[in-house]
Amino acid sequence: MSAPSALPGWAEIEPAMPVMAGTMRAYLAQISCTLRPGSVLGADLALRSFAGFLLAAHPDIRTVATVRRAHIETYKPWLAARPGQNKPQVSVNTRAHRLGMLRTFFLRLEDWGWDDRPERVPILFGDLPKQDKPLPKALDDPAAARLLRAAQHHPRMLVRVVCEVLLRTGLRVSELIALERDAVVQIGAGHWLHVPVGKLHDDRYIPLHPQLVTLIADYRGRHVTGSNPLLIPRENGKPMDRHGVTRYLNNAAADAGLGHVHPHQMRHTLATQAINRGMSLEAIAALLGHHSMDMTLRYAKIAARTVADEYFAVTEKVEALYDTPPALPASAAGPEMARLHREMRQRMLGNGYCTRPETLDCTFESVCETCTFFQTTIEFRPTLQAQHDHAANHHQPGRQQLYADLLHRLDSAPAS
Repeated sequence: MSAPSALPGWAEIEPAMPVMAGTMRAYLAQISCTLRPGSVLGADLALRSFAGFLLAAHPDIRTVATVRRAHIETYKPWLAARPGQNKPQVSVNTRAHRLGMLRTFFLRLEDWGWDDRPERVPILFGDLPKQDKPLPKALDDPAAARLLRAAQHHPRMLVRVVCEVLLRTGLRVSELIALERDAVVQIGAGHWLHVPVGKLHDDRYIPLHPQLVTLIADYRGRHVTGSNPLLIPRENGKPMDRHGVTRYLNNAAADAGLGHVHPHQMRHTLATQAINRGMSLEAIAALLGHHSMDMTLRYAKIAARTVADEYFAVTEKVEALYDTPPALPASAAGPEMARLHREMRQRMLGNGYCTRPETLDCTFESVCETCTFFQTTIEFRPTLQAQHDHAANHHQPGRQQLYADLLHRLDSAPAS
């Protein structure tokens, strides 16, 4: 049977199955007392979808109590065949959401002991299709640096403010445009950004980079009246919207030679940069306002430095198998030769040794140069050039690109 193109309304459902419609609408009234309107709307769509299916395929079913497992098994392919928005079929995520909402409906009726309920919950957790979980798409370090530099040189100050705030705080767009004028607060010696109640029903404080404090104050001094209730409105005093934020971001991205970027990518970029440089998952979750560690753990999959380090350590050993001529077995080298070989590979540190092979890249070897407080001048150009050449000779593309960018900035800076 083909699925209809639109869901029926309650005005169509109620005359045909008044008892079931009454149970469903009473359920919606109950959950509206505790859930957000968007969640109630999702449940409404799920129930009307199932009711519409029963009207078309099982018109004899008039109550929730008469729904059986067989009806769910027929409903699943019917739902999968429905057209989606601008798609021939609904997405896997939509099916999982509708079936999940329907299962919750049956579970609640059982928990609440309502009269109009099936003898057993007819829909199982295994009925929900597996959803894809793509990893967050973050900008890599060179791209993020180009975007920030392009924003800092953009003629419109609002473009710079939007880009820097998103890149340095990881705010959601909805949080950015809703910031109130007193959101920047000083606690102790530092400044913090107060993010009010939003998507996850609570507020939080984010530490503010000193450059951001100055930048926001400069923008407000030039473009914002003291009576405006928002921290960062548009120059005409009106609030920003998500489309405008995306446009400002892409103005800078175009200048940086990047393709289209989405504001949420700035959030992913900050999280990836943080975990790459040793910030704990708990701290990242608090910074981004995650209630669950599930989302935060996805960043660990992107930036697992331990995995990369161990992989390259093993790869080096495997490559020894393909050396020409074949490498001597460890037993043939003897303990003294093995000791000398190890010492040749070690580099002395202030309190120990680094045994990383010279041909492997290391994000910490140039950690100061990646810090936002790092500044350099033309007098250091020979040193930077030597560091660039050393990285190139040792096949370390990350360090090579870092020093190339620093050299480019020095060479393109106006003479003082």
